[in-house]
Amino acid sequence: MNDLMKQGAGALMVVVIMFFGSLVLWVGVPFFWLWVGGQVQGATNSVGMALGAAAVGAFATIALLVAILGRLNRKAVEMREARGIKMKPGSTPLEIVMAVSATIAVAGFCAWFFLLGGSSPIPLMGQGG
Repeated sequence: MNDLMKQGAGALMVVVIMFFGSLVLWVGVPFFWLWVGGQVQGATNSVGMALGAAAVGAFATIALLVAILGRLNRKAVEMREARGIKMKPGSTPLEIVMAVSATIAVAGFCAWFFLLGGSSPIPLMGQGG
């Protein structure tokens, strides 16, 4: 029974790590590489070089994170199978984690854009030009 408890805690930890990794994928990677692109543009005064650096860096980082998340997903599935838990076909922990984290990322962006960023979905009279 103690081994089953350890596997359950381990599986939960793997899913939690996948969740934070997917948030980094949705939020952290774009912000980081936009910042890096800004630094490159400031140092070189070349928008093309800044865009290139940001695009290549973001692509490489996303590829690395996807590989890590895939490996964690396989580990979570193995741990569930070791406990005798059957999963629905086509439903893995990573799919659920990615859907939830993408929803949180979009909601966070919308909250920032409309509430903190000073933007309005509908142009209001008397504002602007």
